[in-house]
Amino acid sequence: MELIENLDEINSPFKNAVITIGNFDGVHKGHQALLHQVIEKADEIDGTAIAITFEPHPLRALGISSPALITRHDQKTELIEQSGIDVLICIPFNEAFASITAHDFIEKVLVNKIGMKGIIIGADYSFGKDRVGNIPLLKSEGKRLGFETIVSPWINDTNDGVERISSTRIREIVMEGKVDQAMKYLGRHYQIRGKVIRGRKRGGSQLGFPTANIKLHDELCPKLGVYAVKVETIKGSFLGVANIGFSPTFGDQMFTIEVHILDFNHDLYDTRLRINLVARLRDEKKFSSIDELSGQIKKDVEIAKEILKKNGHI
Repeated sequence: MELIENLDEINSPFKNAVITIGNFDGVHKGHQALLHQVIEKADEIDGTAIAITFEPHPLRALGISSPALITRHDQKTELIEQSGIDVLICIPFNEAFASITAHDFIEKVLVNKIGMKGIIIGADYSFGKDRVGNIPLLKSEGKRLGFETIVSPWINDTNDGVERISSTRIREIVMEGKVDQAMKYLGRHYQIRGKVIRGRKRGGSQLGFPTANIKLHDELCPKLGVYAVKVETIKGSFLGVANIGFSPTFGDQMFTIEVHILDFNHDLYDTRLRINLVARLRDEKKFSSIDELSGQIKKDVEIAKEILKKNGHI
């Protein structure tokens, strides 16, 4: 996939460009279906499949409060690449870009600059200054400028076929700790990322369960508690148990993410981990002693193994 991070990098229009535009937060199943539709249409007209997104999020660029992102820019880019899209254009969003009228955006950016011959969007898509751009405008301009507008249907919840898959719903599910449900919307486990930092050296010496202490990279933090996880490290992928919270037994009230990686004995300091949350096991709890906590962690590990085995990870 070609990554373009500024419109000035485009020297000439792409061949028969078929595009879709959005924030794509989470790159969930709805986004994936849209991207696949773009790829299919581009193949049909011997064209180029293009996704357009923005960095930072438009609301933030305009100083408007916005929810925590499900996927930050680096992960979003990786996921869009995995979809098979030919080109990802990430437009720096600022007040100057926000002031572009819908007509100018269509003609000067999408058609003249990028070479758009087709655009595939959701039913409620709007764009341009004051968000006056919409589907009727695209269809009208398409007749004048020579491109096709295709409205993609919503992708619904896999449980009841009614609820629309949305970034908002996924965000709610993750914050409720229902990471097993999030997978049904994302098509993958919800993942957090972070750098391994020096901890308080309690896991191995006091509890008998060495842990990697993570400085969280992501914005969206799952509900506090203990999770069965699959961990991607520089040494490969391993299974584990993660605690997200404040370690109430020790009483220091410092937020931590601690991961005990099963059957692992390598130095991970200053490396980055990707932690796939498979299932939430329990709430955080204050135990009466370190021995009681150690006994509970042992139980957590056994329960996690069963869940991970059931999910095909063992």
